[in-house]
Amino acid sequence: MTGEIIGTYATAISLLIGSAFIIVGVIGLLKFNDPMTRLHAPTKVGTIGIGMLLLAAMIHAFTLGQTSVHEVLIMAFLFVTAPISAHFIAKVNIHTRTCQTPPPPPRDDTWSTLSTPDQEPQAEAATKS
Repeated sequence: MTGEIIGTYATAISLLIGSAFIIVGVIGLLKFNDPMTRLHAPTKVGTIGIGMLLLAAMIHAFTLGQTSVHEVLIMAFLFVTAPISAHFIAKVNIHTRTCQTPPPPPRDDTWSTLSTPDQEPQAEAATKS
């Protein structure tokens, strides 16, 4: 087996895997009803699918003896921007109240800080005396 044949098989496998991921993302996009669950399918699965298609293009270019850097830049841009755009779309859905809002934190004054609630210092004072 020559390197060209192995490269062709690797390209074909990458294309099949990428296409399968993209089909799963499209089916999830069409099947889910809620905007937040709809958002999850194409952002996670689609990113991997497009990454595999770009990998197939890189393998094919390498098999032909060419260098291909454009696909690496596209992958880097995609992997950086897809989660950020998904986060912003989710925040818009939460703020416009088109989806179920997340539950509030149990104690609003201490949930993201290092300060302790008022009840805990009294318990510590009772154990020290």
